[in-house]
Amino acid sequence: MTGPNDRPVPADSAPEQSAAHIEAVTVPIDAPLSDRGGLFGVEGSGDTSGFSGLVREPWQAPESDRPYGGYFDELVDNLRAAYGSYDLAVTKTVVDRGELTLYVAREHLIGIASTLRDNPSLRFELCSSVSGVDYLGSAARLHSVYHLTSMTYRRRVRLEVAVTVEDPHVPSVTALWPTADWQERETWDMFGIIYDGHPALTRILMPDDWDGFPQRKDYPLGGVHVQYKGATIPPPDERRYYK
Repeated sequence: MTGPNDRPVPADSAPEQSAAHIEAVTVPIDAPLSDRGGLFGVEGSGDTSGFSGLVREPWQAPESDRPYGGYFDELVDNLRAAYGSYDLAVTKTVVDRGELTLYVAREHLIGIASTLRDNPSLRFELCSSVSGVDYLGSAARLHSVYHLTSMTYRRRVRLEVAVTVEDPHVPSVTALWPTADWQERETWDMFGIIYDGHPALTRILMPDDWDGFPQRKDYPLGGVHVQYKGATIPPPDERRYYK
């Protein structure tokens, strides 16, 4: 039912790590992605079912050059001035589809987040979303993504922190933004990213005894027992298929 890396780590047994003691991820976040493959022997495709024949080449947004445009340059300059280790903390800056994303080393996440929230020239008071992404084929494949909003300046910025499946620890931001509480629980539940320092990192969507993390790209499809008259959902290759 679970893949080789889909073993859950209960929140009460996860090692507690402060932000100061979290080690850096040495795997580059922009390492080349391998070709995506679907189920049932489908290779070189973004198709995860094996049926549609979808073909999509792996892609990652490249580093953006200045000027970024709009308020993005001012935001980056203000953050750089306020956070002394900016060049170590922010490993990549991307402007894509009119949005600014800062890729942050996890050991600097709390420092960058605190500066974004508290500095008078930034004032990102709201964390509107914490979510996960699985870039299967990348070494640091699990990304924790934060959408921040400045109510004062009416600005937005996205932060991304990349970790490996073998070491999926990220410091919790619940002490900075209490709204991150259930969102970090949901990301842990679906992707297995462990948020160190979270007050109660437990399942929120799946049953407490569920094995694995359903939104990881290598999680099996189908074959799940459901609680309705003993019915099951068969895997895709065992379902009826009409041409």
